[in-house]
Amino acid sequence: MTDFGIWTKNADIAAKAGANVNAAAVATAATDVYVLEVEGFVNAMTRFNWSDAYAGLNVDVKGILKETSSALCAIYVIQYDMTGTTRTEMENRVNILRDVALRNLGVLRDKKTQDFINGA
Repeated sequence: MTDFGIWTKNADIAAKAGANVNAAAVATAATDVYVLEVEGFVNAMTRFNWSDAYAGLNVDVKGILKETSSALCAIYVIQYDMTGTTRTEMENRVNILRDVALRNLGVLRDKKTQDFINGA
């Protein structure tokens, strides 16, 4: 499978979506359908173009970006088809992934954090 995003990796999406998810949804998430939407969303939400700056970022920031975008893509995968296991388990996965993404978006959006990141 080819990675279509700048920082979002297919293996991270599949791992976060978890077991018993729809294989077609995982394959779709691995395309630009979800990945580019999510990476663009992260750039817009944080008011910073991480895509353009990615090559010069330190490994810590790259990890936060990967975790955030793969969590958001995994939510798409889970929502695509919740028949793999109980609906409660799938909803719990979505809630956990949403919390991770919201936490990370808050960190990335904080201008003081961005100044720290850019100075690192």
